[in-house]
This record gives sequence, C-alpha cells and structure tokens, in this order.
Amino acid sequence: MSGKETTERGLVKALTQRDLFVLAFGAMIGWGWIILSGQWIDEGGPVGAISAFVIGGTLVIFVAVLYGELASAMPFVGGEHVYSHRALGPLGSFVCTWAIAFGYVSVVAFEAVALPSALAYVIPGFNAIELWSIAGEPVYGTWVLAGVIGAAAMTAVNYVGIRPAAQFQAIVTLVIALAGVVLVIGAITGGQPSPDPPVIAGAAGIFGVVLATPFMFVGFDVIPQAAEEADVPTRSLGTITVLAVAMATLFYIAVIWGSSRALPGAQLVESPLPAAAAMETLFDSVTLGQVMAIAGIAGILTSWNAFIIGGSRAIFAMAQSDMLPAFLAKTHPEYNTPHNAILLIGASSVLAPLFGEQMLGWIVNAGGLGIVIAWLLVCVSFLVLRRREPGMERPFRVPAGYATGTIALLLSAFFVYLYLPGGASALVWPYEWLMVMLWVLLGVGLFALSPRGRALAG
Repeated sequence: MSGKETTERGLVKALTQRDLFVLAFGAMIGWGWIILSGQWIDEGGPVGAISAFVIGGTLVIFVAVLYGELASAMPFVGGEHVYSHRALGPLGSFVCTWAIAFGYVSVVAFEAVALPSALAYVIPGFNAIELWSIAGEPVYGTWVLAGVIGAAAMTAVNYVGIRPAAQFQAIVTLVIALAGVVLVIGAITGGQPSPDPPVIAGAAGIFGVVLATPFMFVGFDVIPQAAEEADVPTRSLGTITVLAVAMATLFYIAVIWGSSRALPGAQLVESPLPAAAAMETLFDSVTLGQVMAIAGIAGILTSWNAFIIGGSRAIFAMAQSDMLPAFLAKTHPEYNTPHNAILLIGASSVLAPLFGEQMLGWIVNAGGLGIVIAWLLVCVSFLVLRRREPGMERPFRVPAGYATGTIALLLSAFFVYLYLPGGASALVWPYEWLMVMLWVLLGVGLFALSPRGRALAG
C-alpha cells in the first residue's frame, strides 16, 4: 500500500471515481434482474414495468441525493453511522447502523445461496448428494460446497485490500453491462412487441412492480460506507451516488424492454432465469442463453463483493465508536482492511447455504426491513443536521433540501410500513421475524461486550 495516504483509522485512500461508481452500480445490478424480469413484465406489462422502474428509480434518487450531501460533508468510514451519530446520538446511531449492517449481511448470505442456484441452471445434474430438507426443500451437498467456496473466495478478495476488491468489481460489472448490451441489440434486430400481456397493465400491476424496485437499488449506499477510502474530491461523492442510481435505472429498463421483445411475460415467468430465456430466444442460441446466465452469476459476485465492503465498514465504524467489541475495530497491518469485520461477515455467509434454496426469500425479506429502517433514520438525520447545523460545509448540496428531505422521509416511512404486520410485504412468522429477532439479540450481546456496554454495566 506504499504511495497511498492512510487515514487516522488505518484505512488506505485507494478508490478512484471509477472504483466508486462500479462498486455502487455493480451492487445494484446484482442477481435480481435475471430471475425477476419475467415476473415484472407479466405483472405490469412491458411499458408498465418500465414505468414502475422509472418511478422506483426516482424515489430512490430522493434518498440517494441525501446520502450524497451527507457523504460530501462527512466523508468518513461507516456512512450511516457517522450521520446518525452526529444527528441522533449514540442510541439512534446504533439502531441505524446495526439495521443497515443487517441488510448488508443478508445480501451477502443471499448471494452464498444464489450462487449454487445459478450454477444448477448452468451445469446439468448439479444438484447432488441430498443432505437434509428445510421447509420441504432439499439441501444438496454440492450446493453447500459451492456456497462455502464462494464465500471463502469473496472474503479473501476483500481481506487482502480494498483496491483488489474494486478491480474485481470493475471486471465483473463489465461482463454484466456487455450482456445487457447484447440483449438490447438482439431485441432491436430480432425482437418484436409482445401482444400478451398488454403493453400496460392496470394500476395494481404497476404498483406491484414499484414495491419491488427500492430493493433492486440497494447498493448505492456502499459509496458513503467507503467514503474514507476514496481518493476523490468530496463533492464527487454525491454526484457519483446519484449517477450510479440513474445508470442502474437505465439498465433495468433495458433488460425489461429487451426481454419483453423476446417472449410474452407469461412465458418468461415460467423460466427460472427469464433474461437468459429471452437471450436464447432472440438469437436462437442456447449458448448465448448460457452466456446471459453467466452474466447473472457475475451479478451475484458484484453484489456479494460490494456488500462485504459496505457491511464490514459499518461494523468497523461501530466498533471504532466503542459500540461493538474492540477486535472489530482493528485494521490489518499490511492490507489496511478491517479484516476482523470482513471475517465476521464471511463467516455468516458460510452458514447460509446449509439452509438451502428456501433461505433466499427469507433473507431478502428480513434484510429488506433493516435497509429501509436505516434509510428512514438517515432521512431524519439529514433534516436534523440541516436545521441544527446550517453552516456545516456541504460540498454537494441538495436543492430544496427541506422539501427533498421530507419527501424522502415519507417514502422511507411508507416502505417501513410495508414490512410490518398488515403491510403489503409483511414479514412472515416464524422464519423471517425470527431472523430479525436473532439479529437484534446478536446486536444486544455484542454491545454488552463492547467498551461502551461494559462502562454502562459498571
């Protein structure tokens, strides 16, 4: 790491503007689009699904732009932790940061299960050596092995430095982007509008797709998490964050449009990988369908990589503030990474494949609650700091700050409501709520072992 500036916390400033962009963009265009694009088109119609992502992307930009201002004003490791601590104090900061850490860890665990799921599509006979069943779904030895190897590899990439992790992200994100370009080319040259379903479905169908969009965009907040490791002008932290969300929106629109010109939504939704089925149809080539499936695997890796970065920095920042045990606040003497926090997240992802494919839905839903709670508290922090510290230097400043912050706050509160009992996406008992409860208990236990927790007990 010679030649690079090291921060007070032992991290190294190594990330360029391109690195930050591909980290966030790659995190957002993960695995979801390749398995859910058919459902979006079937539910909302091609134009309806595209409209839903325009709406969803706009909503997320309201939140992302607040992050941009806060990151430019406080470019320190931990993102949400720093903002909420300054605005809401230790308790609000602990809730906010532990919630976003839950979201990040849930994505990392999701990818450890999604990887063998994708390999099962690409490799015939991949499901072998049945071990046990969870909620009626078999767990295969090959699944567990692939998930564990993947978790170990991704943890190792992040352990040895932020720079290798960023370089890996750039290469894999390029694979996904090229696959998207090829799909669009196929749609232009060989596709045709599908008469079934209708071009635009009813309002209920469009709204159903809108509900899914915020969680397709999770990942832009990796930029604030790694802000202290960025060797860029602080104002650019805001512009890159917003640009990454805008580009992810365009990517999703392109995938929906291209897939809809290949097959009707009713047929796409029958495929385990609708985008791969669309590619195969457009080019009449099984090989290109497999290429799209490989791009989906690349999406798994980009999300996996980015959320190890984000999650480890959130946990590291909490430990630096004495809210978690001190060993999580250490940086590696050679690699300048929060290596113990990285190992903690890596260990959690190793466990996920043991629960099989059924774990996918539980992880996404439970972790989503943590993400929107953190977004809500960041919006509150933004408004508090605008009022309490109007003179704070803000290199990237949100236009109409109070109005923008209020809209973002209301939208975030709405999405929190959706996860609660009675909401459209209410968590399921016992599996999903049990995961939330276990995460809360883990946080309480680790806080009790932290310097701050021991001081309160004494």
